[in-house]
Amino acid sequence: MTAEIARALWLEPPRHADVRAEILPTPGIDDLVIKTRYSAVSRGTETLVYAGDVPESEYGRMRAPFQAGTLPGAVKHGYANVGVVERGPGDWPGRSVFCLYPHQTRYVVPRDAVVPLPPRVPARRAVLAANMETAVNALWDAAPRVGDRITVVGAGVLGSLVAGLCAGLPGGDVELVDIDADRAAVASALGVAFTRPETASSGRDVVFHASTSSDGLNTALSLAGPEAEIVELSWFGTHAASVALGGAFHSQRLTLKASQVGTVSPARSARWSHRRRLALALDLCADARFDVLFAEDADFESLPAVMARLADPADRTLCQRIVYANHQDSSCTT
Repeated sequence: MTAEIARALWLEPPRHADVRAEILPTPGIDDLVIKTRYSAVSRGTETLVYAGDVPESEYGRMRAPFQAGTLPGAVKHGYANVGVVERGPGDWPGRSVFCLYPHQTRYVVPRDAVVPLPPRVPARRAVLAANMETAVNALWDAAPRVGDRITVVGAGVLGSLVAGLCAGLPGGDVELVDIDADRAAVASALGVAFTRPETASSGRDVVFHASTSSDGLNTALSLAGPEAEIVELSWFGTHAASVALGGAFHSQRLTLKASQVGTVSPARSARWSHRRRLALALDLCADARFDVLFAEDADFESLPAVMARLADPADRTLCQRIVYANHQDSSCTT
């Protein structure tokens, strides 16, 4: 009997990763065999897993949909995978799909685990869908309105996606805030204003925080207007955040609200499933403005070194896309 062999990235906290051989399971009648074309590293979550900075209380909740292994041990983690269906029922073969699957050259999943790419969404950009889904949920949680003055603190991938979506709000005034002046080019491509924290506008109607730093969160609090809402998108892992609640937080009756993609926002959960939300996120990836978020592509086999680089706070990569075009899988007889 011939077994099909793929290759996958495994994270071994703290701060080690390697590429391992994977024996693919025999597909069932409703399964798809998918060959990966691109994946992307979700820098916020995957580097926390890589560094061993996930709190023990969150090991279960932090599981990726197709994660193998269990923290604090080695795990196959990740959730931004775009591939082409090699085998499957009906008209599935040949279709490009997105799946919340880790970094692996080929894999087998049920067909209801994938979402086909809309014709106008290029596969190279579709890897943003997982982060875009988080951004969609954030806007549902915050519910910005026509004419709102909106600030996003933290011009990483998630913050930039949120700012880009808010840019389409009629009459809106959107500022993207970051300590890195180079992120001004990102803001310009997205059609929003850029500013450093010290020159950011105050009295804002809605503030999103996505910098994963105490300084960034306190900046977000300082920019909110009376009775405004600050939506927290960062996940700090085991790192404590120092929050300045001794200033105007109480007198201005501010609201600090958590947003997280694991559940559909209560504002939409009665009508929206996870799958429908992901399909919307994929459709929003048709916007070519978001190409500004991609760094130079990296090859799949270089992923262990890529993870080490991305875990370095000095690295300024936004979205790291992984290319699988030159990889050849193998088979073995068992």
